[in-house]
Amino acid sequence: MIGVYNIAVMKLWLCVPIVLIAGTGPGRPRAEQAPPLRSANATLTAVPGIKVGHYTLTERPTGCTVVVIEGGATAGVDVRGAAPATRDTDLLNPAKMVEQIHGIALSGGSLFGLSTADGVLKFLEEKKVGIAYGGRHIPIVPGASIFDLGVGDAAIRPTADCGYRAAQSASSAPAAEGSIGAGAGATVGKLAGMDRAMKSGVGTAAITRPDGLIIAALVVVNPLGDVIDPATGRVVAGVRAPGSNVFSDARVLLRSGAPRVNRGDNSTIGVVATNARLTKAQASYLAQMTDDGYARAIWPIHTMVDGDTVFAIATGSKAGEPDMITLGALAADVMATAVVRAATQATGLPNLPAVRDLR
Repeated sequence: MIGVYNIAVMKLWLCVPIVLIAGTGPGRPRAEQAPPLRSANATLTAVPGIKVGHYTLTERPTGCTVVVIEGGATAGVDVRGAAPATRDTDLLNPAKMVEQIHGIALSGGSLFGLSTADGVLKFLEEKKVGIAYGGRHIPIVPGASIFDLGVGDAAIRPTADCGYRAAQSASSAPAAEGSIGAGAGATVGKLAGMDRAMKSGVGTAAITRPDGLIIAALVVVNPLGDVIDPATGRVVAGVRAPGSNVFSDARVLLRSGAPRVNRGDNSTIGVVATNARLTKAQASYLAQMTDDGYARAIWPIHTMVDGDTVFAIATGSKAGEPDMITLGALAADVMATAVVRAATQATGLPNLPAVRDLR
C-alpha cells in the first residue's frame, strides 16, 4: 500500500542509502528492471497506471528512460530553456486535437536521441495501445533529450532500439534512480568547463495525501548550473574549485565576474504525474507550476544553453474537481526533491565525481 509522505519526510530521504542498478560499468547494453528502492513506492510509479523503464548504453555511457501509460493520460508541457531538443510537444497544446498520450521518451544524445520515441511507438503499437484509426492503433509519444555528447564517444547515441527495450522493461515497481537510462551521461556544474563539473543522473519522488491525491515526479538533471538544496540553500553538486572537490558555487562565480565557459552540454527534462482528473489546459498549467521546482533546486536555470522541459500527465483515476493551487504547489516541491535526488544518487565517472565520491 502506498504510504502517506509529507515534505519533511521527503527531505529525510536524502540521507537514506539506496541500492541502485547504475548500469554504467563495462559490458553489453542492457535493460534494467527497477528494484524496490524504499519501503513504499515514493517514485513516479506511485501513480497507478504509470510504468517506467530504463535502457543504458554502458559503453558511452548514455541511454533512455521511458514512461509508459497504456491506459492513456491527459498531458501538458512547459519548455523554458532556450536550447530544447523535443518531439511532438505541439500536440500537447490545449488547442490541438489529441486528448491523451500513451508514453514519454526521455533520452541522452541530444537531437539524435529523439529517435528513441520511435521504439516506444513500435512497442505500444504491437500491444495495440493508442488511438484507434483505420484498423490500427497510433500511440502518442512525445519526448525530450539532454545534450550529453560531451561525455564519452559522441558517436554512440540512443536509438529506436533503445526506446523499444526501455519500453519492454517498463514496470510499475518503484523506478530506479541514479546514473541510469537517460541520466547515464548527465552532468551538473559546467560553468567552468567539464573538467570542474560533476556527475548527475535520474531522480524521482512522490507524495500521497490522506485524501488519496498523488503527485510524483521523475527528472533527468543535466544543467549548466549547480544543484541547490532548497531547504538549506547549500550547493549539493556543481562546479568545483580547480584541482579540488570543494564547491566554487555558481552564484559566487557569476556575481564575482569570474571567467566562465558557456557549455552547451545541458538540459533538464522531467515528468510530473498525478492521479487527479485534469483538462489539457490544466495539465499545461501544472507543468508550468512544476517548473518552479527546477528554479528552486538549480542555479542558474533556463539559460540560453539549457533546454529545460517539464511534461505533466494526469491519469484521472481520482474523481472530483482538482485543486490546482494544491497540485501546483506540491508538484513544484516534489520536482525539487527529485532534482536533489538525481544528484545524490548518481555514480561518478573518471574525472566526473558524484556527490557520494566527495563524502
